[in-house]
Amino acid sequence: MTQAQLPTHALVAAELEALEASLAASELHGSLCGYLSGGGAHDRKGWFAAVMTDPLLSPPEPDSALDLLYLASAAQLESPDFGFELLLPAEDRPVDERGDGLLAWCRGFLGGFGLASGANPPLSEDSEEALADMARIAASDLSYEEPEADAEALEEVAEFIRVAALLLHSDCVLGPRHRRKLN
Repeated sequence: MTQAQLPTHALVAAELEALEASLAASELHGSLCGYLSGGGAHDRKGWFAAVMTDPLLSPPEPDSALDLLYLASAAQLESPDFGFELLLPAEDRPVDERGDGLLAWCRGFLGGFGLASGANPPLSEDSEEALADMARIAASDLSYEEPEADAEALEEVAEFIRVAALLLHSDCVLGPRHRRKLN
């Protein structure tokens, strides 16, 4: 596994379950990405305690799924090729499970972003709109009536969320000069 490749959703979920952590894998990844995108400290040992808001938590073991999740997420967010990915249930999982994972990812991102950026982050108009859209998506109640069409729609929403996260990261971490490259 390269540093920029996320561990699988199943591996992260299993590790969280073994730790008796209260977040689902997608929500944890969203929290981590929101935290980093909002300007949170890049701290391999302290990120887990920071996003879980529990300073007594031990850091993930080196080379564990959670450690690899941090390394890959930080690298992907900083990558100039926009290779950032969301950690969601695998494509072979039912569409409702994947949709729930996407909503959890959004909720986690919003929490982590707010934790790191504070009440008045330096956002462009596009980023403010993207953040508001992400909040609406996180609060959504999805229904699934046509699995194939629903899967397509879910992929489109996930792509929007992916780009929104990169835009927010650009505004809060990389600054205004980099923002022009994304638009």
